[in-house]
Amino acid sequence: MCVGLFMAGCAEQSEAKKGFDGSKGEVSLMTLDPGHFHAALVQMYMYDQVSPEVYVYAPEGDDVKMHLDRVNIYNEREENPTQWNENLYTGDDFLEKMIQEKKGNVVVLAGNNGKKTAYVKAAVDAGINVLSDKPMAIDAERFAILEQTLDEAAAKGVMVYDIMTERGEINNELQRVLVGMPELFGQMEKGTPEEPAITKESVHHFFKYVSGQPLRRPEWYFDVEQQGEGIVDVTTHLVDLVQCTVMPEQEIDYKKDIEFSSAKRWATKIPLDKYQLVSGKESYPDFLKKDIVNDTLNVYSNGELNYRLNGVNCKVSVIWNFMAEVGTEGTGDTHYSVVKGSKADVMIRQGAEQGYKPMLYVACKGDDVAAFEKTLRESLKSIADKYPGLDIKPSGDKEWQVIIPAAIAKSHEQRFSSVMEVYLNHLISGEIPAWERSQMKSKYYTTTKAVELARQTAE
Repeated sequence: MCVGLFMAGCAEQSEAKKGFDGSKGEVSLMTLDPGHFHAALVQMYMYDQVSPEVYVYAPEGDDVKMHLDRVNIYNEREENPTQWNENLYTGDDFLEKMIQEKKGNVVVLAGNNGKKTAYVKAAVDAGINVLSDKPMAIDAERFAILEQTLDEAAAKGVMVYDIMTERGEINNELQRVLVGMPELFGQMEKGTPEEPAITKESVHHFFKYVSGQPLRRPEWYFDVEQQGEGIVDVTTHLVDLVQCTVMPEQEIDYKKDIEFSSAKRWATKIPLDKYQLVSGKESYPDFLKKDIVNDTLNVYSNGELNYRLNGVNCKVSVIWNFMAEVGTEGTGDTHYSVVKGSKADVMIRQGAEQGYKPMLYVACKGDDVAAFEKTLRESLKSIADKYPGLDIKPSGDKEWQVIIPAAIAKSHEQRFSSVMEVYLNHLISGEIPAWERSQMKSKYYTTTKAVELARQTAE
């Protein structure tokens, strides 16, 4: 198989170099082994540049069926229905078949994370552009392969990009914008491992609703050898946000710019009745029995890492509960973030006080509160062209909440289309920016090194 893929790659690398100019339907998607609902969210909307003909290559089973069902929901909805035509191939040779037929020029990856690194490499070897869900690597061995693959992709003109939707969440975006205003924020603090300058915490749920439907998780999702531990999965987004804040649109050399202080991991316990609810299966599969203690599944989906990026102390943590507390089921995932500056701290809170909805706050660290409020208002006015309607209201003696109009916010699902539009522009430009490539490397170095350290600490 490897020889066949290599030969196909050598023969067809020129395809990715032909370039894109934004013509209607010039981008043809191939979806490979979809096992995560993010694969469908890429197709929540249509794009003029993307052909409605999509080619799906996958093994037979529930994963691909659920994927097609999700896309079909978008095709059949009453408001703004899509017109995707899914062309399906199933078989054990689905990967080789995709490489051989090469009916598309961009492959979308969102599924079993343990296989994703190999899929990215196979596509790049064949000259196929890649739009991948995170994470693209779940351990140090796969990171080494990914790093080499990203270098080879750049040399060949093949564009590999990961789907960083959280950059476009309006609170995250405005937090970075305000941190980038020296007159308001001042200089970023360096912090210490005990009192970091940046803290990002995320809480997720195995059972939740997506596009109004209860989310069914595939069984491999609960196996950290296939899905990856939480510290290499969801934290990908958090590490990405840290990088965009500390070194915005700058190249990062992870070998000298990143230093670790500590890392740890712990398990979420999922009894059989809850496993049945979210998986739809009656019993645990054999490959999960290694993780069962006292008849309860232990999933290492939680983690914390403390590290320095360019001298700034950062803390990133992720927690996975089975489901949201009673009465808060519609809240979805939650996020807490603080960035500390010499003049102000900029925070995102999403707790009970906020109704479990993310809200942005700015806290003054000086004595002249009136002058600071005036600066804050002027700062928001200066970005009104891009972010219209922003306002503030007091939230304490020296703190204000930034009021964000709903019209400029995008849902989790809608942010996938924003990432797709960014990627389409990269295709037209003919390259992924050098800073993006370096930050992809440093991001996956950070997460995979953290899980390695956390396992060593536990031992």
